Parts: sequence; C-alpha cells; structure tokens
Amino acid sequence: MRTYHCLPLFIWTYMFHTIDAIPFQEKANSDLPSERIVGLTQDDGKTLHRTKRGWMWNQFFLLEEYTGTDTQYVGKLHTDQDKGDGNLKYILTGDGAGSLFVIDENTGDIHAAKKLDREEKSLYVLRAKAIDRKTGRQVEPESEFIIKIHDINDNEPKFTKDLYTASVPEMSGVGIIKTALPDMSRENREQYQVVIQAKDMGGQMGGLSGTTTVNITLTDVNNNPPRFPQSTYQFYSPESVPLGTHLGRIKANDPDVGENAEMEYSIAEGDGADMFDVITDKDTQEGIITVKQNLDYENKMLYTLKVDASNTHPDPRFLYLGPFKDTAVVKISVEDTDEPPVFSKIFYLIEVDEDVKEGSIIGQVTAYDPDAMNNLIKYSVDRHSDMDRIFSIHSENGSIFTLKPLDRESTPWHNITITATEINNSKQSSRIPVFIRILDINDHAPELAMYYETFVCENAKPGQLIQTVSVMDKDDPPRGHKFFFEPVPEFPLNPNFTIVDNKDNTAGIMTRKDGYSRNKMSTYLLPILIFDNDYPIQSSTGTLTIRVCACDNQGNMQSCNAEALVLSAGLSTGALIAILLCVVILLVLVVLFAALKRQRKKEPLIISKDDVRDNIVTYNDEGGGEEDTQAFDIGTLRNPEAREDSKFRRDVMPETIFQIRRTVPLWENIDVQDFIHRRLKENDSDPSAPPYDSLATYAYEGNDSIADSLSSLESPTVDCNQDYGYLSDWGPRFKKLADMYGGDDSDRD
Repeated sequence: MRTYHCLPLFIWTYMFHTIDAIPFQEKANSDLPSERIVGLTQDDGKTLHRTKRGWMWNQFFLLEEYTGTDTQYVGKLHTDQDKGDGNLKYILTGDGAGSLFVIDENTGDIHAAKKLDREEKSLYVLRAKAIDRKTGRQVEPESEFIIKIHDINDNEPKFTKDLYTASVPEMSGVGIIKTALPDMSRENREQYQVVIQAKDMGGQMGGLSGTTTVNITLTDVNNNPPRFPQSTYQFYSPESVPLGTHLGRIKANDPDVGENAEMEYSIAEGDGADMFDVITDKDTQEGIITVKQNLDYENKMLYTLKVDASNTHPDPRFLYLGPFKDTAVVKISVEDTDEPPVFSKIFYLIEVDEDVKEGSIIGQVTAYDPDAMNNLIKYSVDRHSDMDRIFSIHSENGSIFTLKPLDRESTPWHNITITATEINNSKQSSRIPVFIRILDINDHAPELAMYYETFVCENAKPGQLIQTVSVMDKDDPPRGHKFFFEPVPEFPLNPNFTIVDNKDNTAGIMTRKDGYSRNKMSTYLLPILIFDNDYPIQSSTGTLTIRVCACDNQGNMQSCNAEALVLSAGLSTGALIAILLCVVILLVLVVLFAALKRQRKKEPLIISKDDVRDNIVTYNDEGGGEEDTQAFDIGTLRNPEAREDSKFRRDVMPETIFQIRRTVPLWENIDVQDFIHRRLKENDSDPSAPPYDSLATYAYEGNDSIADSLSSLESPTVDCNQDYGYLSDWGPRFKKLADMYGGDDSDRD
C-alpha cells in the first residue's frame, strides 16, 4: 500500500459583531453564509438589525487508507471570540467523534485517529460547538459539517462468482469467445474449461487483477445424418401370419441428441412395397417392419425392400454437408405352413322355390386346399345351425340338397354353416355361412281377413252398403296381391244381397230387396268366392253370416233376437212380474228345506268304539321299480290264469288262523266280465279279506293288440344299431320318428 500526503484543509471562521447569536446553516454543503435581516418599517417605527453568523464551514475531504506514522490532520475549528487565553472549549459530536475523529478542545484542531476505508463508509456527518469554560455558555451555536473520504485504487478487481457456466452451439464461428477451432464438434469434445483474468488498468495502483473459471458446454445441432450399421437385413415370416404382425426392427444411428436425432423410416422401393409397411417407434427411433397384405408361399417366397431413414428436423445451415438420410435393404422370406381349406366365396346365397321336392339339389359350395399338396376335402353341415335337419350336403362335391319340405310362410330364410375339412388332417377346417332364401309359390288361397259380425236392418232399402270385407293371403307374390270377389257358382244370383268388387282388394255387401223380417229369417248365410291372380290361381269360399236386426230411423241396431220380439209381443208387464215372484218363492223354499235337513240328527247304528266300520284303513303300497316284486305283481292283471297266494290282513291280528285260500284256476279263455264276477265272489267269501268298506279294483289287459306292449320292461336288448327304415311304412303319424332315426349318414356328422 502506497502512502500519499495530502495538503491540509483550512477552515476559515468569520465572526461578525451582532446583537443576537445566529445559528449556523444546518446543511454542510452550502458555500455561502446564511443571514437573518431585521429591518425597521414605517408602520411600527422599530429599528432593523442585520446579523451574521460567527463561523462558516466548507466540506472537509480526507484520503482513505492513510498509513503515516502520525495521525492524519483533517482541519481546524476557530471562532473570532477565541482570544487565545484558553477560556473557550471546542466540542465535536457526530459520526465517529471521539473514535475516528478527535479534536483539540483548546485549539480546535481535528485529526483522524484511525485509517479510513471508503468502501466501508464514504461520508461522515459531524457537529461542532464552542463554550465558555467558566460559565458553560455557548459562545457559538452548534454547527454541522461533512467529511468526505476520497477513493484511491487500493482494491483488485473481483468476479462475483468463482465458477461460471456457459453453452455454445457446436460448429459456431468466431464470436464473443474466440475459439482456437471455429468448427468445434460436440461429438469430438463436449465440454471445455476457460480461465479468465480481469486486470485493473487505471490509477497509481494499476496492475491489480482477478481471475475466474468458465465451464463451456457445446450444445448439439443437427449436423450429422443417420447411418445404418449394416446395409442388409434379413427376416422370416410364415405365410399364415395375420395382418399387422411385426416381423422385425431395423435401426439407424445418429450421433446427434434430442430432436436432432429423431428420424423417420419409409419404404423407398422394392417388390414388397405393397405387401409390407414400416412404422417408426418414436421411443426407440427404430423402424418396425409389418405385414400389410396376406402372404402366400405358393405365390411368392421372397420379397426385397429398400428402407430409408431420414432426419425429421434438418438444419438448413448444414444442408451442404449432404443428404440427411440413409438406405438399407430388407429381405423377407415367406415360409410354408399347412393352411385350412379356402372357400371360393366369403358367403353363399341360394334361392330356392318353396315347392322343391325332397332330395333336390339347391346349390353347391366349393373349397380348395391352398397348400402345394392340394389335399382332398370333405364337406359337412354344422347341425347346430340346422337343428331340424332340413338340409344336407354331399361330402365329396359340396352339393346342398333338401331333406324335408320347405315352407316360406313359416320360415322364409335358413342360415346354415358348411364346414370344409382336409381328409388327411381334420384339424385344418374352414367354415362358411350359407344363406338360403325360400322363394314364394302361390300355394295358399286367400281368406277373409277376420270374422265379420254383419247385420241388416229390417227396414233396409235396396242398394244399402251393410259390410265391407277384405282378405289376407300368406303368399307374397313379387307383383303384390290382387284379389277378386264373386258369388259362388252354385248361387250365381242371390235374391237378398249383392257382392260388389271394389277393385282394391275389398268387396262391399249390398242389400237387394226392400225390408227384412226377423220372424221369417233371422240369419242369412252369404258365401263369397275369393281368388287371386297369381299362378297357379288359388281360391277359397268365405261365408258371411248376416243377422236381421231391429234398427232405429238412423240405422242404429237395437235388437237382433227373434225370441225377444215374440216375448215382448205376447206377455204383459204384470205377467213378467208374477213369473219373477214365483221364482223367488221357489228359491226361498229350497233354502228352508236345506236348513231343516242339516238340523236333523240321525242315530248311529253301533255306538261302540270297536265298530270296525269306523276304522278306515289306508293301503298305500307303492312299487319300488322293476325289482320291487313284493308290493305289487302286475302279472295278475296281464294274465287271468296267474295264481297268487292269499295274504293275511296286515292291519289287525286275526283271531283264528284260517287255511290259506287258493283261487280256482281259469283254464279256459273266459269272458272278462265273468272273470271279475268270480274274483268278487271269492273276495266276499274270504274271511281274511279287508273290511267290507274297502275297494278292490280289478283290471285286465287283452292279448289281441298287434303292437304288443309298449313297455320297455320286456323289450329285447340288442347291442348293434337297428334299422328303422320300416317306420316310414307305418304312415304319416310315424313320419317324425322316421326322420329322426332314418336320416342320411352325412347328417350324423
């Protein structure tokens, strides 16, 4: 540290003789003394006095970092009232008074007691005053002054941080930081460390310096194209893979990072451009080869593709470095697999008339083995889709034929499933839906749409419309329905009513005579001939029942019962009341008779509790199946000559052991009625039989039935399958059984 001597700063103090003491100006940076003027005006007649302060201050200046052996002189305080006799005392207060700054109280000299540093404090505010030692009175008012510290170049430059970090794009040119290699590459070196020195060039103490360290990181730019590590890729794929299957992955390398390394894969050319596709995995930046269309080993076994990998965010500044993409060759070999049969269509639609005969061929399906071996194929009907066994198929050529009659009105569509299976490998099979549409044949006659309750008024006039009828037909002709109405040929001319065809598939019933009588004819039957216009023409006769009714003047029906007309004409109101009263009296007599009968008590025949007639014994012998032979023997009912030992009653203990009664054998073929009478006589004469109020039931089954017994108890058992073809000869009632057990062999698949 160098030492500089500064010239002492003098403070001049001016004192003026005044009557009143004027304080110094409070601001220390003022160069002119402050004045207070007291004048005499003409109004008050007083005299004005002009007063000046006793001393004046200028700013004090002091150099920092004083290193001399004695104290640094600052300045001197003095007042013109100081006579030099030592009666005045100078006092200093304020910032650093007594510690940093000291004053000689006799002379007023101010010195700096310590070394000052401007960087710590550059400004000090102090106050000075002068007092009389004897009286303690201030001879000068307190005044404020300022001491400023002048700066010297005593500090070296310092950086705010010991370590700085910065980033610079690679391949940058000359800029704020000069580089030795203008084309620095991040791929060669990513980080650099630079030491920077700051040197002070001004002042007497120039040459001071400070240092810091800067770590510089090179940021990435897209200046590198992608590159495949190998020029050819080989993949293998079975021909049966589903669409969208991932066959493999390819990857190009890019030394850049972030979005500068993002790339996209695409097929440039090749014979498999239509069969395969490539998608980009954004996470791994790989290209995935996928199957775009179905492969066929027999058609083509090897495909070749050219795949490009290109950057998605090229930097225009580095396009001169070349194309930012690379190309690789992808070869895909197709492997042969055992494939199921393939039908010639994805579905089949067959249309057949509903009157087709049983066994007629209605259509055909075809399938083939796509493999090179070309195995033979057999066809079958999935019986889950044809539970009623209406259709079948020839297993060799795929011809579909009918097994039963068809009816469009009951089932207009049949949806069956046909299965094609390789004969050498039953696991390889395919299924195809076959939609069979039943075409309509005009096989149903039109009928009246509903039952019509038609009436005609007794006072009807000729030509009145009493009913409009419509018809329905289960058939569905392609040109729509057209019906015609006519009288039946047996009665071409009806004297009572006329049938009028409205030409819109309806007909009107018109009256033909003037007035109708319920007494003569209460109901008319009008037959109507209805036929259609389809081929073959179908017709039917519908009969319309027309009642004759009494109507009011507006034609509203009131009564259609002829008996009510007779009753109302022959009986008066009084007679009807008398008849009703007689009926009520008869009902009362019946009720009284029933009440008296309930109150009548009947004496019992036997009072004893031991009367066997009051003991009701219930027999509930239930058979235990085919092996239960103790409770019931059905042989007696089947054969009148069967013999059975009599058994004792099981409900009471007999008093006397009777000899076992044996029934007389029936050796001849007697009548059933005679047989029952004999059994009844034997039961009545048997003392060991149940009580007389028990019911014994006898039944007999004849032996002349040609169908024999339908029970399976005595049916012969055979191990082999039986031929049920004879069921077809038994007539239409056994047709259902014949269809169930006499079907074709292909139906049992």
